[in-house]
This record gives sequence, structure tokens and C-alpha cells, in this order.
Amino acid sequence: MSKIVKLSQENWSDLLTGMAKDYHIYAPIQYSNQQDYELLNEYNIKDIVYNHPKPATPLKTFLLPIKQNLVKDNRFKPSVILGIPACDLSAVNILSEIYLDKDFKDSAYEHRLENYIFIGSDCYSMQEHCHCTSYGFKPYPTENADIVLSRLDSTVFLQSLTPKGDKLIGLIESKVALVKALEEEINQINDKRERITHQLIEKNKDIPDYTKTGELIKQAKEEIWKRYADTCVSCGACATICPTCTCFLLIDRPGFEKVRQLDACQLPAFAHVAAGEDPLHELHVRFKNRYMCKYVWKPEKFDSVACTGCGRCIEACIGKINKNELFVELNRED
Repeated sequence: MSKIVKLSQENWSDLLTGMAKDYHIYAPIQYSNQQDYELLNEYNIKDIVYNHPKPATPLKTFLLPIKQNLVKDNRFKPSVILGIPACDLSAVNILSEIYLDKDFKDSAYEHRLENYIFIGSDCYSMQEHCHCTSYGFKPYPTENADIVLSRLDSTVFLQSLTPKGDKLIGLIESKVALVKALEEEINQINDKRERITHQLIEKNKDIPDYTKTGELIKQAKEEIWKRYADTCVSCGACATICPTCTCFLLIDRPGFEKVRQLDACQLPAFAHVAAGEDPLHELHVRFKNRYMCKYVWKPEKFDSVACTGCGRCIEACIGKINKNELFVELNRED
């Protein structure tokens, strides 16, 4: 693993200002009580949120846009995404299993993945519904990041994990002097990581793990699905905001163009077929379908975990449905 280097926050901000001329750089910016990715410019660099979970938009939206012209979607310059939380980086595992399958490789997804540079960010705190540790993930990047960024006071620390990260660090070194991090500084970063990890584990100790959840879902009776689905309005927000849900429609356009548009299994008529048949017509059946897909069917087909514990589906739900409360209840009844 490469060394950890550091530079001052002031130099880092100046560096981003210069890099924004050659790259599209996206970073989380705070708005009211939430943060989301914005394209950086000289005016909003000072407003970047560091080491705090989590942007409202999942990383998947950069790789699989809500609406994407698959014929023309290959004309954008290399881009940097800064401040990606570990839950979103871990979601890339299953996205790549699906879209980079050796027999059915998606060239549009592959092109975007190759042309983005991912700068992951440690989480030094947690939000109410964060539960990454319940499914075996850490609240700091361990995979799929090109560079990991941590910050202590007014100092920014960078560690490259990939050749793309090495190249970007080399570019940074050509513009700004980088210094090797001291052992005591690395220990402070690790202490912060361990502290938040333990807090997450303790807070979510009643949530069953990924495998156990799948078993509970398969055994659950119809009554509990009806009860929890009672306030669902079929808006599809849970699936749309999820970093791993990627159902889509493929729309043909004149000129042999094909447009991929994000779809969601919670939307009415999602499974509607010819002759009017719809196996997901009933609301509670449609509601259960999403959890069966995420915790039962995907583990049967893929090696990667299909829920990374970001909690966005709970936060986005208009009906105030909390999947963690559902799983805890199922676990207690087991």
C-alpha cells in the first residue's frame, strides 16, 4: 500500500481551483440539512464537505445516469468525483458484476468507470440510518477508490490505491509540495476510523447481518409485508436512491438510438406484461419483491452484497418505512 502524503487545506483548495480547468470535479456541498454533489468552481470550493456522510445522490448516478443515450454517451472529458463514502464505493462491486459480465459487457458503463477518478472519503460521524457495518463494510474506503482522502484540522491527507490514483498524485506533486504523513497523524486517522466503526456496530447491534436477513425475508409471513407496506405510496424513491438498484427501461429512438432510463420495481405496472398480467400488482407483493431481490435473489446470482447500509432508502421514504425496523422485528420473531 502506498504512503500517505499531506498538504495544507489552503494548498488543497488552490489545487482544486487549478484542476477544475482540466477536469470536471464533483464534490459534496452542504445545502440546508443535507449535502450533495456539485460541479466545482472557484466559488464553491470553500463549501466542500469533508469526512461527513453522505451525499444525497448515490455514486451509481454517475455510472448509470437516470437517462442515458447509449449511442452517444461517450463524449465527456475525464472527471474526478471527490468525497465518495465507503458505502457507495462498495456498491460498485455489484454494479460491475452486473454490467461488466464477460458475456454481456456494458460498454457505456465501462467507459464511464474508466474515465472517472474516485476520491473516497472517511466518515468521521454517522447519520441516523447509517448501518454499513451490519453488512460487513467499514465507514472508510477499503476498495474501488483511486485515492482515499482524510482530513485532520486544516491538513488534507491523501493515499493512492490504484495506478489512476498514482497518476493523479503525481500531477498534484508537480504543482504542490507534498509531505509524508507522520506516524502520529496516521494513528489519529486510524483512531477516528476505529471510533466510528465501534459506534456504528453498537448502534446497529440488533440489525441482523446480510445472510440472516435473507433467511428471515424468505420465512416472513404475508401479514408483516401488508403491515409495513400500508404507508407505501409506490413512488419508487427507495429503489431510485439506492446505490445498487439498477433496473431500467430501454427505449428505441429514430436513427437506431437507444436510451436507457432508470426504472424501479416499486412503481405501479413495473411488471405489467401483455394481456394485462402483472405479478406485482398488489402493493405488498411489490413491496416484498424489492427485499427478495436485494437479500435473496441477488446473493444467489452474484458474489457481491446488494445492500451497503447507506440508509438512503429509509431517509427518502415518503411513507416513513424503516427497513431496519422490519428486519429487527423479523429477527425477534424468529
